[in-house]
Amino acid sequence: MKTFSSPAIVLRRIDYGDYDLILTLFTMERGKIAAIAKSAKKSTKRFGGILEIFSVLDVVCSSGRGGNLVILQEADLINCLADIRTDFNKTAYASYWSEIVNVWAENDAKQERLYRLLYYVLEQIDSGHVSAEILSILFQMRFASIAGICPNLVRCSMCQLAVDSIREEHISFDFQKGGVVCRKCTGNSGNRLSLSKGTIKQLLWVDSGDLKKAGKIRFTSLALEGGLNFLEAFVTYNLGKEMQSLKILRQIRKK
Repeated sequence: MKTFSSPAIVLRRIDYGDYDLILTLFTMERGKIAAIAKSAKKSTKRFGGILEIFSVLDVVCSSGRGGNLVILQEADLINCLADIRTDFNKTAYASYWSEIVNVWAENDAKQERLYRLLYYVLEQIDSGHVSAEILSILFQMRFASIAGICPNLVRCSMCQLAVDSIREEHISFDFQKGGVVCRKCTGNSGNRLSLSKGTIKQLLWVDSGDLKKAGKIRFTSLALEGGLNFLEAFVTYNLGKEMQSLKILRQIRKK
């Protein structure tokens, strides 16, 4: 059997039978993989209770015949990120980001930039140094760039007029066109959302430069709300799936 090792983030954990676990791992070296941890619930000595969702591990896996079956042979804890699992708000955001990765990523396809991005936001939300809302904006903007679906927020998608040259303070974003549309070019399409120029500038700033610097940007309450609503709608539209974790996250935010 072929064996490989890699840092990995636990995206999902499902009970399998009385003693086994099926894990969806997002690894640095091979992207998303599904692995079975045999007798994980029975033998505390082997994995020591470290196979928790959001945990960052150093795993050793082996592939069976045809490479279809991946078996988790060993796992060492890199970062348990335990505070996420004790806070409903943190858990909701971390679950949303993890589901985005799980839905978008192909099996066994290396995505090192996305791995590092997910690890960064999970580590920051666990520590509490950066707000969950800002981290969610940061993650979704950077994810869109990595996935090749980055929204056009620079100029009108029709006439190419620069956003700075548009007179109106609020500009329509057309989901079908994938970008902003000036008032003159706005048609009858109903699949649109309004963004303020201030929110647009902050979203563009978050999408560039160093991750740590981007995480320190300050949003007004309106820009934060507008940015989150836009990006959650944008990501949902492009993934073509309304995620269960997002429904739960929105319910928690209403409380």
